Amino acid sequence: QVQLVESGGGLVQAGGSLRLSCAASGSIFSINAMGWYRQAPGKQRELVAGITSGGSANYADSVKGRFYISRDNAKNAVYLQMNSLKPEDTAVYYCNADVRSGSWLAFRNYWGKGTLVTVSS
Repeated sequence: QVQLVESGGGLVQAGGSLRLSCAASGSIFSINAMGWYRQAPGKQRELVAGITSGGSANYADSVKGRFYISRDNAKNAVYLQMNSLKPEDTAVYYCNADVRSGSWLAFRNYWGKGTLVTVSS
């Protein structure tokens, strides 16, 4: 099995910054795409940012220029640097990854349990 554990959430004032981390552990042979999603109260979960194993990143329009995703393949980790935070960024942020547990196995998609980010105005 594979576990994704997020950290770094918390309460921050508007205009502030936070850095989220996600570490994957367990039966890992390789990791393909990794990403961050978020879900605000009463809203659907949405993609915030994604990054391929080669480092190519994509972002939701709402966070472009403010959020930056990165990964450390040696540590099986992905990060989200969030700057110029706005109250509308308040949500539970989830880590997501496509993981293969053996060379003969297909990639499976995994989710973390989420970390709460609250931005006060």
